[in-house]
Amino acid sequence: MTIQRLRSAYERFLEWLVLALMVVLAAEVTLGVLFRTIGMALSWYDEVASVLLAWLTFYGAALAALKRAHIGFSGLVAPLPPIWRVLFALIAELLVFAFFLLLAWVGYQVLAVVGNDRLVSLPWIPVAVTQSVIPASALMFILAEAFNLPQVFREAMGHSDTQTSDLAQMTH
Repeated sequence: MTIQRLRSAYERFLEWLVLALMVVLAAEVTLGVLFRTIGMALSWYDEVASVLLAWLTFYGAALAALKRAHIGFSGLVAPLPPIWRVLFALIAELLVFAFFLLLAWVGYQVLAVVGNDRLVSLPWIPVAVTQSVIPASALMFILAEAFNLPQVFREAMGHSDTQTSDLAQMTH
C-alpha cells in the first residue's frame, strides 16, 4: 500500500471519527434538552456533553492537521530563498513533533494520576477513558504531520502540487 493510500485511509478514518462524535454529541444534547423540557433532567447530560465536545475538538484538530487546515501565515517565509524556506519548514516541523510528543507523554502521565477516579454522574466510566483523548489525539496529530511532510518540503522548495498539476495541463 502506498503512502498516499495510507494517508487517504487515515483521512477517511478521522473524518468518520469526527462525524460520529458530532452525531453522538448532537443526539446527546437533543436528548438532554428534551428530557429537561419534560421535567426529567438527565443527571449525566452535562458531564457527557463536555467529554464529547473535548473529544470532538482534539480529534477534529488531528483531522485539520492532516488537511493542513490550521491557521498559518506563510507571508514571512515565502519571500525567502528556497534553502531558508526548507530550513524554517524543518525547524517548524521539528517543533510541532516535539510539542505533540511531549503532549502525548504528559497526557499518558495524566492517565496514571486519574487512575481510579470515575465520572461523577456515571461512576462506572473511568476518568482515564475520558482523558485518553490527550495522548491518543497527540499521536494522531503526529501521524497527520508525518503524512504531510513531503508536501511541506515540496512547498518549501517551491514545488507545490498545484504548480505541478498546472505544468502537466500545459504540456498536454
